[in-house]
Amino acid sequence: MRVLLVEDDELLGDAIRAGLMQEHYEVEWVTDGHAAEAVLLARDFDIVLLDLNLPLRGGLEVLRRLRIDHRTVPVLVLTARDTLADRVQGLDSGADDYLVKPFDLVELYARMRALMRRHRGPHDLLHHADLVLDPQAHRVTRADQPVELTPREFALLRALLENSGRVLSRARLEELLYPQGADVGSNAIEVHVHHLRRKLGGELIQTVRGVGYLVPRGR
Repeated sequence: MRVLLVEDDELLGDAIRAGLMQEHYEVEWVTDGHAAEAVLLARDFDIVLLDLNLPLRGGLEVLRRLRIDHRTVPVLVLTARDTLADRVQGLDSGADDYLVKPFDLVELYARMRALMRRHRGPHDLLHHADLVLDPQAHRVTRADQPVELTPREFALLRALLENSGRVLSRARLEELLYPQGADVGSNAIEVHVHHLRRKLGGELIQTVRGVGYLVPRGR
């Protein structure tokens, strides 16, 4: 699951990101409203965790613009504003849920799962022949048998299945799999592709020389 975390408190943001990554979420973390709007225009996310008291542009304005653009990504507001009027304002601006600081990470994970259950359904499963990827459950099966993948193998397979029939460049895959500024080995994507082929069969992922990789359209 791809998560955008928008939080300007360095200690809290680092703790939330570390906790989410331990739970195998893919996390991108930004610390101001302008950066949040830019990254939301550039990438798709499964859920947004949004602080309200942000520099440069407030969280409510980011939220309103997101909904004006008819973006339906679930948004969980994280804030110290705990009055009824604040909660109503956040929900009326387009938030899907509201979590008041301080909170326990266990509750955050539960709220996220509940939001995703409301926004996802069986049609969100990704299929290719007898291969099924469930983004919400973070599960892959082939011929009804579970396939164990690392978080980055799962993210790579998901990206290829979501773009079946389209070639994804190595640079684009690195952007999807690794947080901004991460030290990425020159052959990291090739290694992940090799492991996926070993686990799922060599015919699934095709190499387009000099361009990138693709999974053919599902049959």
